[in-house]
Amino acid sequence: MTTRLAGLVRWTVLIAATFMLLASGARATPAQSATPNDVARFLAGLPPSEGSPLASLTRERAWLGHAAAMDSAWTNIETRQLSRIRTWSSNELATPSDVLYYFFSGPDFLYADAFFPSATTYVMAALEPSGALPAIGRTRGESLSYGLSQLRSSLNSVLNFSFFRTREMRTTLSANTFSGTLPILYIFLARTGKTIDEVSFYDINEDGALVAAGEGLPKGVASVAKILFKGNDGKQRTIYYVRTDLSNGGWRKSGFKAFCEKMEAGDALIKSASYLLHSNAFSDVRTHLLERSKRLLQDDSGVPVSFLKTDEWQLRPYGRYLGPIAVFPDNYQARLAELFRRGKPPGIDFGIGYRFRPNESNILIADKVAVRAAER
Repeated sequence: MTTRLAGLVRWTVLIAATFMLLASGARATPAQSATPNDVARFLAGLPPSEGSPLASLTRERAWLGHAAAMDSAWTNIETRQLSRIRTWSSNELATPSDVLYYFFSGPDFLYADAFFPSATTYVMAALEPSGALPAIGRTRGESLSYGLSQLRSSLNSVLNFSFFRTREMRTTLSANTFSGTLPILYIFLARTGKTIDEVSFYDINEDGALVAAGEGLPKGVASVAKILFKGNDGKQRTIYYVRTDLSNGGWRKSGFKAFCEKMEAGDALIKSASYLLHSNAFSDVRTHLLERSKRLLQDDSGVPVSFLKTDEWQLRPYGRYLGPIAVFPDNYQARLAELFRRGKPPGIDFGIGYRFRPNESNILIADKVAVRAAER
């Protein structure tokens, strides 16, 4: 009898353990098997694909409220900003390059895509870490509600003012349930109609080559989140989101300089860049942009116009130059003011940069003369 009882106990323990294992596996499934594209759509407030393990979460009150808020915000920015930028860029940016360099970008794929929708490679660089793949399947109830609310807070400034507030962004991205810049990139990709195929992580060695993340490279190397995606045309595209220090010290030792030099020359977008390219502490990356860019599209926080020699660059101003906002009093450019005064530039019907109101914003397109001549 004792032997039989002991056997029953063993079977009971085994069965209980099996059910616990199965239950644990069921809870982990959404985190493990949801595709990057489903995760992106979920975070963007869009329904994931049919049969997605995230589908059940779209019935939760937190997600339904998030989806409604995102729909409203997106309708607003699409009407007020994005559609106007796409129309403007199609008229003003002839023969865009395949490669776009967007330094000091944060996770702002939104404006990179609006200005340069035909690029096939986007090289974005900023100090903010990409973070890990968002693990939505592990969040429920209040945790999910808090995470989605924090994501909306992270998006607030770029959706309303066209730029991320750096300190605010670092706080919200580090404290969020979904940390890092990757969730923001996911949202922008999903909301602009892209399909994410694959996400992978690398470091850049001193020769500029991508190596698997965590291979024991020295401290200070640049780290990369590589995102493969398709647009509505089905064409394969790539984002390299590079976490790196773009000051002279970081530029020289991170491997990012060598990485960029391996790529072809392209267009460059610079906006709301804290006027860092006005500083000698960022002279190396400024020189790189001048040497390797076919075209610069920037607001007044980009490369100072004094570095754009008229025999090397054709300058086309748009909007109004009113000088920097009060936070950056030392970055007024008299030569830029004169260029805008003499050029009588056409207006723009959208806002960009720190002076985000349409009647106060400025854009400068600088086309490299040799490139323009070769295209004629």
